[in-house]
Amino acid sequence: MHALPHDHTGRRIKRLRKERHLTQLALSELSQVPYSTLTKVEQGVIPVSPHVITRVARAMRVDVATIQGQPYMAELRVDELDVLIRPIREALDVYDLGTDPEITPRPHALLSDDAEQLLVSVRAGEIKHVASQVAGLIQEVTTAAHTANTTEGWLLLASTYRTAYDVATKLGFADLAAIALSRMDWAAHRGSDAVFGGMYRYMRALTYLREGQFRTGERLVRLGLNILEQADPGRERDVVTGQLHLGAAVMAGRAHDSDRADGHLNEAEMLAARTGEAVKVHWLSFGPTNVAVHRVSVAAELDEYADAVSAGRTVRLPKDWPASRRSHHHAEYARSLMWTGDLDGAFSHLLKSRKAAPQQARYHPTVRETYAGLEAAKRQLPDSFLSYGTWLGI
Repeated sequence: MHALPHDHTGRRIKRLRKERHLTQLALSELSQVPYSTLTKVEQGVIPVSPHVITRVARAMRVDVATIQGQPYMAELRVDELDVLIRPIREALDVYDLGTDPEITPRPHALLSDDAEQLLVSVRAGEIKHVASQVAGLIQEVTTAAHTANTTEGWLLLASTYRTAYDVATKLGFADLAAIALSRMDWAAHRGSDAVFGGMYRYMRALTYLREGQFRTGERLVRLGLNILEQADPGRERDVVTGQLHLGAAVMAGRAHDSDRADGHLNEAEMLAARTGEAVKVHWLSFGPTNVAVHRVSVAAELDEYADAVSAGRTVRLPKDWPASRRSHHHAEYARSLMWTGDLDGAFSHLLKSRKAAPQQARYHPTVRETYAGLEAAKRQLPDSFLSYGTWLGI
């Protein structure tokens, strides 16, 4: 059986703690993580939950990504994804330089088709393809937007920035994701679109969710909801509003505020009853299915894993649900199954996560933490489990 990866999350926490000359007791008090939990996490005896990761990261004043070991550069190099990051960064840097005299953009309709296809490809889990295409499209659309100076042009540019954010987030480049978001806001502001403004606040709130800054994230949710009130009533506004509530529910769950989490879930459920399945509206996958999936995630964030497993048994994913969302749900459900002791069930859902969107699963922190947790269970595991770890690169 494989040993735990040399640099698993618990080991990284221990190393960072010692670099800051903190005892386990001192870090426990600073982070409000129980001492027994912290010691077992450092030893690799038990898996580490997102709640613990965010508390420890904030206590030691480091990014969550540092605790998780992101970005996973060795795997990125093997997959030849590392070389695709710099062009995206360079494309995001020319946002305010006006038209590029060396670029002759294609007609708006063709650019819009390409931008839409990249949004679809992200949701299909085709990260490498999107990463290889998005930088060139951003540069072309940037020149087109400055040349035409129309609402449609600026909103198309905002869409390409959103795709850059999606790629950066899925590959673990938090700094690049933040830059892409700021560019999205810049372009959406010029397009004067309240719905895009609400989407920007939703995505920005998610960055604060990952870093455990729940108060700031909740403020962004409230701001996003206020901005959406300025949009025309209808399905589009309901979808983005509902998605904001879902993001806020997960954030409240990670903060262990069950009442607030339930409130946001209930608001989203009412909106989903009105919109129905709206997978293609801004490709947010909003609808009754996404609400059900988020109920599983929120229960897990609250450390109510038995409830998460119970809720997960009732979830039925539509055949046309995006592969990226399908993969994410299987990863979340696998985590809950692991914590309830159903190790075989957990591994089966890790396999489903990989099957749905292999490129995404390979770089998904929850997949990696769950795999490490299963290894820590110290039981005989099948050869397929060991090969899964080799595929992950740990």
